[in-house]
Amino acid sequence: MEQKKIDRINELSRLARERELTDAELRERSALRAEYIRDFRQATMNVLENTYIVTPDGKKHKLQKKDGEAKK
Repeated sequence: MEQKKIDRINELSRLARERELTDAELRERSALRAEYIRDFRQATMNVLENTYIVTPDGKKHKLQKKDGEAKK
């Protein structure tokens, strides 16, 4: 996510503490937050997909997804 968008999320949060947000601002904040969470989840999944566990005997094992894990 671009720093400009993160700054806008922070600005809207600050405004929400000072006054009630307009309907347009609420929709914008909601959309930006959803995009931020989506990007965060994707980045986390990328890290986990490239993570290996090294056992004491030196063998590497790729992390496995748990059974029944919800796909998003």
